[in-house]
Amino acid sequence: MLLRLAYLGVSNAFALLRLLPMSDRDKDAEILALRHQLVVLQRQLGPRRVSLHASDRALLTALLHQPPRSVLTHLHLVVKPDTVLRWHRDLVARRHAERSRPKRTGRPRTVPSIRALVLRLVRENPGWGYRRVHGEPLVLGIKIAASTVWEILQDAGIDPAPEPGATTRAALLRSQADALLACDFFETITLSGARLYVFAVIEHATRRIRVPGVTAHPTASRVTQTARNLAMDLQDGGVRARFLIRDRDGKYPDLFDAVLADVGIEVVLTAIRVPRMNAVTERWVQTRRHELLDRTLIWNQTHLLHALREFEHFHNEHRPHQGIANARPLHPLPAPLPYPDDITHLDIQRRDRLGGILHEYEHAA
Repeated sequence: MLLRLAYLGVSNAFALLRLLPMSDRDKDAEILALRHQLVVLQRQLGPRRVSLHASDRALLTALLHQPPRSVLTHLHLVVKPDTVLRWHRDLVARRHAERSRPKRTGRPRTVPSIRALVLRLVRENPGWGYRRVHGEPLVLGIKIAASTVWEILQDAGIDPAPEPGATTRAALLRSQADALLACDFFETITLSGARLYVFAVIEHATRRIRVPGVTAHPTASRVTQTARNLAMDLQDGGVRARFLIRDRDGKYPDLFDAVLADVGIEVVLTAIRVPRMNAVTERWVQTRRHELLDRTLIWNQTHLLHALREFEHFHNEHRPHQGIANARPLHPLPAPLPYPDDITHLDIQRRDRLGGILHEYEHAA
């Protein structure tokens, strides 16, 4: 359009120069001839409208914007005078809108290093949703909104995996978390086909996990000894729990409850076939399967203990948890980085556990 408008402007400028040596009589004759030609063209077009290019409208608007409407009414034009005036109003409005448009709209763009870090986390951890990705930079002291992570993943064509909503039971347990423990047995099978049973305990307040024992034969004596080990571990750690939630599994003998009662912990039984009453433990069992056991092969009981100890350390020392505002069980969130340059030039290192199954991220020294 601009090239066509420039061409029309130059050609009309030369036409204006050609009119200078002409007399008024010659100009009047040419005007009458042009008006008659317009009448002939309009008679041939009939009810059809004249098709004008945008550059033609701009040129006619520039030539006819000064004469008042009374003068425009008497001019013989291919369009109505009101149309010319509307073209002029639209031209002024677009010019004003262009000048009034802010140079920068919306919030500032995401720092490229943040975008690269989010995509790196998703690439190296395909099973993470946007909430899990949002928690990892907070552990590194990088403050970033969960909505920003969502937008980055959406722009990259990656499913953000929406966070499941919390249940009413979970909200009730959260209000009583300081006094609650929960436990459960889960089983796994080695490459030789041996079935191993793992006893795990989780603190509701801190989400700290403990694995007191692994056995292939959960007899009454072994489970009772596991309860004693748990009681001593809780006392050494200064944990002041009042209740322990467990299901009605037949592996728990009466002595199990008695050992815990001696240290002031009352056992609360869940209803029959209602796993939601022990939702925190069930969620951790699912996490352990998804992030550890479903991604490795267990050779024997020694190998399982080693893998569980590594995962326990990773879970308690590094992994952020949504239930405690993405903090870690044994470490609070660090303070955000104070200087913008620290965020612009990030140097994040990855440390692998269990041969690369688990990834930990930290600032380079």
